[in-house]
Amino acid sequence: MVRIPAQDFVDEDGDVNGAEYFKPMTAEEVQRLRLQQPLLSIWRVVLAQAVVGLAVAALTWLFTGRVSAAWSAAYGALAVVVPAALFARGLTSKTSSINTGAAVFGFLLWEMVKIGLTVAMLYAATWLVKDLSWPAMLVGLVFTMKVYWVVFAWRRVFHPEA
Repeated sequence: MVRIPAQDFVDEDGDVNGAEYFKPMTAEEVQRLRLQQPLLSIWRVVLAQAVVGLAVAALTWLFTGRVSAAWSAAYGALAVVVPAALFARGLTSKTSSINTGAAVFGFLLWEMVKIGLTVAMLYAATWLVKDLSWPAMLVGLVFTMKVYWVVFAWRRVFHPEA
């Protein structure tokens, strides 16, 4: 449905009735809207995060010359990619799309799971990564986390009408 603001809706007497008017969209209008705003796959975002995580780990190794710093950066990226993949899997499951309530509940549930898993992975880093470099791990984490904005900006470059 298209929402028309009250100030744009005037009745036959020339008065604004103070309420919003909803006009149902036709199938052709919906199709045009979908073509103007193509969907961005959550899996593409996860893939982009994984690629950026690998690049950050390689650049860390290149600049520091330390394998432990590269592993730390890779683990930081992994602490973003693994929970994001789990989140994407949960959101794209059939149970999350049964109805609107299930979708909202599923989103909140999987977001909490994602945050909890990220915190647990960061907590476990001291035991799992030999010679952990916290700065390198945080660089991997932050760069991988910010991929969302890069993917959206990239989408605007290739789909300027969206």
